[in-house]
Amino acid sequence: MYGWTADEATGKNADSLVYKEELPTLIEAKKSIVEKGEWEGELRQITKNGREITVEGRWTLVRDNEGKPKSILIINTDVTEKKKLESQLLRAQRMESIGTLAGGIAHDLNNILTPIMLLLQILKQKFKDEQSQRLLTILERNSQRGADLIKQVLSFARGVEGERNPLEVTNLVSETERTIKEVFPRNIEIRKDIPAALWMISGDATQLHQVVMNLCVNARDAMPDGGILSICIENFLVDESYVHMNSEAKAGPYIIISVSDTGTGIPPKTVDRIFDPFFTTKEHGKGTGLGLSTALAIVRSHGGFIDVHSAVGEGTTFKVYLPAVKTELQKAGEVQQPDLLMGHGESILVAEDEASIREVTIATLKKYGYKVHMADDGAEAVALYAQNKDSIKAVLMDMMMPVMDGHSSIQAIHRINPDIKIIAVSGLIEKDEFARTGDTHIHAFLQKPYTAESLLKTIHEAISVK
Repeated sequence: MYGWTADEATGKNADSLVYKEELPTLIEAKKSIVEKGEWEGELRQITKNGREITVEGRWTLVRDNEGKPKSILIINTDVTEKKKLESQLLRAQRMESIGTLAGGIAHDLNNILTPIMLLLQILKQKFKDEQSQRLLTILERNSQRGADLIKQVLSFARGVEGERNPLEVTNLVSETERTIKEVFPRNIEIRKDIPAALWMISGDATQLHQVVMNLCVNARDAMPDGGILSICIENFLVDESYVHMNSEAKAGPYIIISVSDTGTGIPPKTVDRIFDPFFTTKEHGKGTGLGLSTALAIVRSHGGFIDVHSAVGEGTTFKVYLPAVKTELQKAGEVQQPDLLMGHGESILVAEDEASIREVTIATLKKYGYKVHMADDGAEAVALYAQNKDSIKAVLMDMMMPVMDGHSSIQAIHRINPDIKIIAVSGLIEKDEFARTGDTHIHAFLQKPYTAESLLKTIHEAISVK
């Protein structure tokens, strides 16, 4: 339960192994064992690796044959998960009650706002003078903001299930942009990149608006001193190569909505937990911990998934992948398999420790006209390159590998041949961040998970440069 072996614990003070400090509850337990000979209750303790746990303790004073205190029998049961589930259940019940109440309030507020907004249109027709029009426009704008807020409350109260209708993501993002420009601090610059000819999706507009709004609010909170919030949309065709690297993806067309900030970033140990219900890094009382878990639930209910990349001190990017409407795309003839670039027998060294990624990458390269040398760690990659340096045209190097990491391997290969084309591969950092490292030995960067198209295009461009 604690991670200590008998040899490690022998001769040590027991309290020093499982307590950071002498807590009031521990003092109470010791007092009770002296006065009453027994104690029962909960204690906060730590394991060998520093993880905090909650235990239910039963302490009994053991006496010798003469009735003198000899030792304390302690039976501790780890109830950390039990306490966490109890807490989550209570919070879920409370949030359910709040949702029901919020739905009722939103309904009543809608009934109040509806006649106001209708009368505004009549008044604007009746009073044509400039001052009246200006004042009525202000009233209309603020009434609409109230209606938008009610819409968000209703989306929370409704839960994940909702209607599915054909949607243009452009309208969804533009609506969100208008809202956040009005309510976000002026020291946050909002940028938008929406190309033409985007595919459509099928979904619930209110729920998806909630997802994008939630990501934008998180981005705002990550930039207390201001920064840049970027919202981008793009078409993306997932192929079998990509599916092998992301179990949540399915082959086919997707729309990607990216929300990026230049804020504080998320520590690596925290990234894995941000989608857990009730997990929050915000101050007590400033967040429910339901925002991202609800967003993920909504996206998954639409058949999509979310990827997140973050660097402490640099910022965070959330990418929401939503399946495009296949039938509409096929009718419009918009989904076309890209013309993949063929190789001409060039030899490529692939250094990748993940077997599934290595295999599908090698299979793809061979299918499209390349010869392949493969290595499953950095040291093997350097050795293989040294043996085949005259034939290998490019090196595809994963940056996180055992034995010798990507950076060290690249340095070693560069010493053998300063002109070799090296492509860095990573799922932990992005292209812009990698460019800032200033590693001049790297000619191109490939972000995991990658498609066959991006793999072949990156290699083709790297080996084409003289």
